[in-house]
Amino acid sequence: TKMSSSTEKRGMQLNKPSPIKDFISGGVGGVAIVLSGHPLDTIKVRLQTQPKIKPGEQPRYAGTLDCFRKTISSEGFRGLYKGMAAPLVGVTPMFAICFLGFGIGKKLQMKSENDTLNSFQIFNAGMMAGVFTTAILAPGERIKCLMQIQSDSGSTKYAGSLDCAKQLYRESGIRSVYKGTCATLLRDVPASGVYFTTYEMLLNSLTPEGKTRSDLGPFRVLFAGGMAGVFNWTVALAPDTLKSRLQTAPEGKYPRGVRDVFRELIREEGVGALYKGLTPVMLRAFPANA
Repeated sequence: TKMSSSTEKRGMQLNKPSPIKDFISGGVGGVAIVLSGHPLDTIKVRLQTQPKIKPGEQPRYAGTLDCFRKTISSEGFRGLYKGMAAPLVGVTPMFAICFLGFGIGKKLQMKSENDTLNSFQIFNAGMMAGVFTTAILAPGERIKCLMQIQSDSGSTKYAGSLDCAKQLYRESGIRSVYKGTCATLLRDVPASGVYFTTYEMLLNSLTPEGKTRSDLGPFRVLFAGGMAGVFNWTVALAPDTLKSRLQTAPEGKYPRGVRDVFRELIREEGVGALYKGLTPVMLRAFPANA
């Protein structure tokens, strides 16, 4: 259905997209997300990758709070920030390229600078942003996840994120560094589309009649960003679990990649295992994206 003219004026009026402006704003926002959200991300990854419980055994982590307590007890608060170097180094170009891809995705669908994009076109532009980020995000995620679960293995194989990257490259070349790329695409392409669509729609609905988005107060803008993050992770969590397991698995365990991870997980643990880490994800999603 077509939007009314008044809705168009206050809605998705994406005139004169500025890729450079998107690049800078995306980079600044990315650093803020990593700093605020990494501890909960560490808990998420540890919950996602803990081994299947054998009969008569107790799980390594009973839940989010138990994981938090055990991490602090055995590693101190620094344990919550393990693996942060990789995303922190990559987050500025990654988020910047995300917004750059979004800006380009919008431009490709606009016949003139005054065109108004509908929700489906915003979704398409968001998916393009997800494709753009994968080249940087996939290796960063691989290194981050290995560093985050290292203490659970009982040994210290990697001295840090850079050492991890060097060892991965020495062992199996660039393919090892980029292990999980397809899973990252599976997560980020649809999730990015949902994020940008939700954000734009909420800004549209929160803008009063006769006003523009520049008139919106900070609370409404923060609310739109936070809720977009929640919807993003609602879509992203299941493929993120598959990605985390694939990227932290021993070399050769899943010869067919994410398909083998999915089959094994469903067969041995059921559909619910796809949503391990739901609590820390949702605790992190709103404030990290607001």
